[in-house]
Amino acid sequence: QVQVVESGGGLVQAGGSLRLSCTASGLTFDDYAMGWFRQAPGNEREAVSCIKWSGDSTDYADSVKGRFTISKENAKATLHLQMSSLKPEDTAMYYCAARLDSSTCVLWTLTPDDYNYWGQGTQVTVSS
Repeated sequence: QVQVVESGGGLVQAGGSLRLSCTASGLTFDDYAMGWFRQAPGNEREAVSCIKWSGDSTDYADSVKGRFTISKENAKATLHLQMSSLKPEDTAMYYCAARLDSSTCVLWTLTPDDYNYWGQGTQVTVSS
């Protein structure tokens, strides 16, 4: 049984940093491209970042480019999202997702339906 579990969310002031983590079990983590999505109340789920199965190719939404960094530790079956210079508009539930795919990730081409497995989410709240 595949399990995807996010952690690291919390309350932070604007300008602060948080590091989200995601562990996956029950699958061959090396084979999976991964992604982070977020969803604020009343909004659709939006793609934040994606990373190729090998970890050597990444892509970001324009709204987070230069502030967020995605990384993948295959040996630990763990995905990270380092978030810096946080803004109140980054407030959302953040989700980790896994996708069985070997191609380079291009964020704007990917939708939530492209991902096979999801975590339950971790809340990030940025106060002004």
